[in-house]
Amino acid sequence: MTADSQIKDILSRTRRIALVGASANPSRPSHEVMHFLLRAGYEVVPVNPGLAGQTLLGQPVVARLSDIDEDIDMIDIFRQSQHVPAIVDEALAHCPELGVIWMQIGVVHEDAAEAARARGVDVVMNRCPKIEYPRLMT
Repeated sequence: MTADSQIKDILSRTRRIALVGASANPSRPSHEVMHFLLRAGYEVVPVNPGLAGQTLLGQPVVARLSDIDEDIDMIDIFRQSQHVPAIVDEALAHCPELGVIWMQIGVVHEDAAEAARARGVDVVMNRCPKIEYPRLMT
């Protein structure tokens, strides 16, 4: 389990987030979290191959992590756990400045987490920044 102090440090140093599994549906948790993160002052790059080329909450949507040109501090994963290894592999290959892999509530993959940690990347699993931010940062 990730300590509150580590989560607070992550939320403090993070500036740019790739949100994998972003949804255009306002009733979906990924949409709500993206909206919250933008309002909290983070830059958010929505990642969803089905919406690529469109705009979501004013942000251009990309199909995959490898389509992002700028550095990313954190990957926020809104996908089922079985999809996490491929996402982590892509993130480690294409995001050289990556500091954090964050898996949303209900998303856990120990092997992918270990692969990320082995590369010096912090990992948060089964937590939500929309819940943690107001709890730790305000």
